[in-house]
Parts: sequence; structure tokens; C-alpha cells
Amino acid sequence: MRQSDREHLGAALRSTRARTLEVFDQLTPEQLTLPYSTIVNLPLWEIGHLAWFQEYWCLRQANQPTDYSPVRESCLAGSDRLFDSNKIAHRNRWSLNLPNIAQTKAYLSNTLEASLEKLASLAQTDEALYFHRLSLFHEYMHVEALIYTFQTLGYPLRGLRHDLNLPSEHAQMRRFDSASVVMGSEPGCGFAFDNEKYSHRQNLAAFEIASQTVSVGEFARFVESTGRSLPRHWRRGPTGLEQHSFGAWFPLPKAEAMFNVSAHEAEAYCDWVGGRLPTEAEWQYAAEHWPEFTWGRQVWEWTASVFEPFPGFSADPYKEYSEPWFGDHRVVKGGSFATDAGMVSTRFRNFYQAQRDDPFIGFRVCSLHPADHVAESTVDVNDLRRHTGR
Repeated sequence: MRQSDREHLGAALRSTRARTLEVFDQLTPEQLTLPYSTIVNLPLWEIGHLAWFQEYWCLRQANQPTDYSPVRESCLAGSDRLFDSNKIAHRNRWSLNLPNIAQTKAYLSNTLEASLEKLASLAQTDEALYFHRLSLFHEYMHVEALIYTFQTLGYPLRGLRHDLNLPSEHAQMRRFDSASVVMGSEPGCGFAFDNEKYSHRQNLAAFEIASQTVSVGEFARFVESTGRSLPRHWRRGPTGLEQHSFGAWFPLPKAEAMFNVSAHEAEAYCDWVGGRLPTEAEWQYAAEHWPEFTWGRQVWEWTASVFEPFPGFSADPYKEYSEPWFGDHRVVKGGSFATDAGMVSTRFRNFYQAQRDDPFIGFRVCSLHPADHVAESTVDVNDLRRHTGR
């Protein structure tokens, strides 16, 4: 979707809006009035924000903007005071006098149709299509955040199909010799987020990395062996450990990818097996050079890298997207079962604070020191723990 033309971009905008409403419409009136939480949004505010964002960037800018301040009024009176996430503190969203469901859906419909009408007149260039692509990616992220809300609060969710079963019982470790990797996106090659600007080479020392993420069963052995507190969405049931999934409890699915863990929990596991989390550059290099490297459609993945700007960074018009979060977030790579396929790219830099355990984030292991063997050889990840006596 980063290089989508008008036709494909328009179809994606329409289908993504339908997906947003498919998820939102499953909420009951009681669920819509959820209590204040630091990690989720009010669902009605969330979808209103989507309409506002699309209108603000796709419809209310000058044809040749200079400072990117809106030059047109919103079709919803007072929308800037309701849905501008940069000016409305998270806590204050619970005290707003929001439009009702019908009014909010009308706002969504009106902004979408007007955006599609304008899209049809735009040139087939990256510059002309930039804000419509930005609106699409923004909605991809928010519909996934809405799905997080269902999981976090224990709401049932229909129609979310996913397969978290890992390819094999145990990951294999592969060594990569020292190399260099191109980080970031190249100018003139479609849409890029500002934190990807621009491509540059980064040198890598030799490293070993697992072919897949840590499984539920592997993490359960870690929890039982160390006596740690149970991770989010786990409990001890009458027949053993259980895991919560969208409002229901099940026996631990031991062959599935582990998720809903913080970066701190991930690092504790890696330390237990004598390993570490991969850096952002190591993760990207392995994803781009190893066909057996499983990523992108099961769980997001923590890295050891702090979210920082690349050399020469400059903020894009939506300047609050990246810059305020540099330094205190971690880079997260890949994609989850709730991520739209159009979002998935080795170059995409997701980011969360290290204590967050509500998104669909798992992790994989890197060895502390690469073994002295040829680049194509593999070793069972459990050998790391045996070698370190853990």
C-alpha cells in the first residue's frame, strides 16, 4: 500500500472503514461507556478521531500548504475541540460532550466520501497521494488499537481470524556473520513515515537469532521454573494454567506464539535462556535475508533498540507522530494477527513504552555471543539454556 495508486488506495480506504465499523458495531451500549483507562480510548472517541484525522489532512489543507494549518472548516461543528488528539489530554476524552453514535457515523461517512471524491482528482504521485495514504495507515493502527481494547477488557469479538501456531516446537538459531543493513526508506519509493527517513547503512557484528518467536509453552516453563508472576491474561484454573482470549478462558495454547508481554518480561526470559532481545537492525537483517524467519502475521516483536530518530531526521507535517516519543519508547517490529497486511513491512517502526503488555507483542531470542560456526548452521534455541546451565 505504500505505492498504491488512486484506485487501490480508494478501495483500501473504503474496506478499512468497513472493518473499523465491523469491530465498533460489536460493542454494546454498556461497553461504550467503559471506565477511564490509561491504555485504551473510549471507542466512540476513537472512531470520531478517525473521521477528524481524515478530514483534517485530506480535505482541510490548502492545495499547496505551507504551514499545514487547516484553511477550511470541518463539516462537524467543534470537531477540533473534540477529536484533535494532540490538544486533548487522554484523561479529558472521558469528559467530552461527544456526538452520539448516529452523528459520529455520519461524520465518518461524510469524510470518507468527500476524501474519495478528492482522491479521484489527484495526480498519481507520491506527493499528491501522501495524505490519503497517511489517513489509511492511521486507520490501520487505530482499528488494531480498538481490537486491543476488546482483548484488554475481555469483550468477545467475532470475525477475527488468526493462526498463532508456530511452525515448529522449538525455534532454530542461525548465525549471521558481520554485515551491513540498509535501514529506513529510500526517497521517491512511495510512502514513508518520518521516523524512517531516510535510508542509511548500519554495520552489524556477527549475531545469532531465532527463526521464530517464543511460544506460550516455552514462556510457561520459564514462569513455572522461576516463580514469576503470571503474565497478563493468564490464570491458574482447576486443571492448570489458562489463557484469556477475547472474553473466554482456555487451557494454555502451548504451540502458539506468546504475546501480551512487556519488554521487561521478554528480557527476563531472554536472560533465563542465556540470550537477549535482537536490535532493530539485527531483526530487519534477518527478516530480509532468511526465508525461514517467521514474522509479520502473528505477533509484533520487541527489540532491544530505543526508539530514536535516524540521522538527518525531520518531522513530517503530522509532526506529533514520532518526535514526541523519541527516547522513552522501544522499537517494535513485524505485525500481528490484527494488523492489516497493507501495514506490514520490514521498514515499519512501531513503538511502545517498555512496560506495555496490552498490545499483541511477543519476542524472539538472540544469543549473547554468536557461536563459532559457519553462517548456515542452526542450533535449537533450548541449547542456549543448556549451555548456560539455566
